Amino acid sequence: MMQEWFRQAKLGIFIHYGIYAVGDVSESWSFHNGNISYEDYMKQCEGFTASRYNPGKWAELFKKAGAQYVVMTSKHHDGMALFDTKYSDLSVVKKTPASRDLVKEYMDAMSEAGLKVGIYYSLIDWSDSRYRSIYPEGQKKEECLGDIYGSPAGGVEDYGKWEEFLEFNKNQLKELMTGYKTVDLLWFDGDWERSAAQWKMPEFREYLHTLNPNVVLNSRMQGYGDYETPEQGIPLYGPEGEWEFCTTINDSWGCRPSDNAYKTSGQIVRMFCDCITLGGRMLLDVGPKEDGTLDERQEKVLLDLGDWIRDHAEAVYGTVRGLSYQQFLGGSTLSADNRTIYLFVYDKPVEALCVKGIKTPVKRVSVLHSREEVKFTYTGALPWSGIPGTLWIWAGDMGIHPFATVLKVELEGEITYNLGHGEVVTSND
Repeated sequence: MMQEWFRQAKLGIFIHYGIYAVGDVSESWSFHNGNISYEDYMKQCEGFTASRYNPGKWAELFKKAGAQYVVMTSKHHDGMALFDTKYSDLSVVKKTPASRDLVKEYMDAMSEAGLKVGIYYSLIDWSDSRYRSIYPEGQKKEECLGDIYGSPAGGVEDYGKWEEFLEFNKNQLKELMTGYKTVDLLWFDGDWERSAAQWKMPEFREYLHTLNPNVVLNSRMQGYGDYETPEQGIPLYGPEGEWEFCTTINDSWGCRPSDNAYKTSGQIVRMFCDCITLGGRMLLDVGPKEDGTLDERQEKVLLDLGDWIRDHAEAVYGTVRGLSYQQFLGGSTLSADNRTIYLFVYDKPVEALCVKGIKTPVKRVSVLHSREEVKFTYTGALPWSGIPGTLWIWAGDMGIHPFATVLKVELEGEITYNLGHGEVVTSND
């Protein structure tokens, strides 16, 4: 059963932190794709200090950004754990100058700040020979394209070793879920390299619930998770059920000094609005430097997003999916009681904005951040046939917000529609 806190959440922060922050390479994929040798990738351990790591400061920043939950990498595909695991020698505690359990400090700080705690865990481990003990289901040896990180060494499968690897994953997850503060959400990755049957996903899901029956599970469990996780590309239509859009502030998940392709604060605000318009939430990623500090450009985006959310909190928190884009050419949300529409206006209107198909009369329209009232009129109503008029909001002279302006449209009653194929009353069930 989906937890209510996740249903209500609008913004989460994703943290990709690991030894890949030492150099200028992407996390794990850099050696998998041949951009760097495995040996040189692992040499980054020598420079990983976490010398200024202070997750308490992160928590303060994330709260200012308006987030309700945070997800941090505990182990990426390279197998390097950021926690003190007794099941592997590959950890920043044992292999780097940091010599500390970063996950424990992270979980303590987020929990104390009142943020829900999420853990990213890679199901695959390209450093563990036991992971490379079987082929992906349905693939022949010649179809694996010489993938030395995901296929058996020498082409000989060993299902006993695979069972050991599955047990290894369960053991590490038990460490994470029972040895620290409560884990509210598990964010898995890497499920695509094996089938649900090979992962034994039904049994795995049941096992996780024995450790915490209330834990929220993301979709990357070969169909056995709780919600969808579209990545980088904003969906045109909101997926069925609960979902979360994960994206980066520049083009990289982890810290890459050469990546200067930063999105503007305005772009991030608009992407956030698109998510909540479609009934989802955003998981916005940051990539800390090896010492544990964040790039100032990432901090600025988070603070700008938080400022915008604070100016428009009632249009964000406690709201539900907005109007269709056929009704309004922009984003929107609805209040939980279905009596207020919040319209997101991304550019300065030249004249009027129009809203179609709303039968409930409008009582008042105002600019949310300034409380300025805006005039409105109707055209085209045919009351005798139940066809509502087009609502015209005369917004050409209204004061605009630097990132996105929100118009608060207060209705005389609960919203009802006529979309040309019968009347529909909004329901939050």
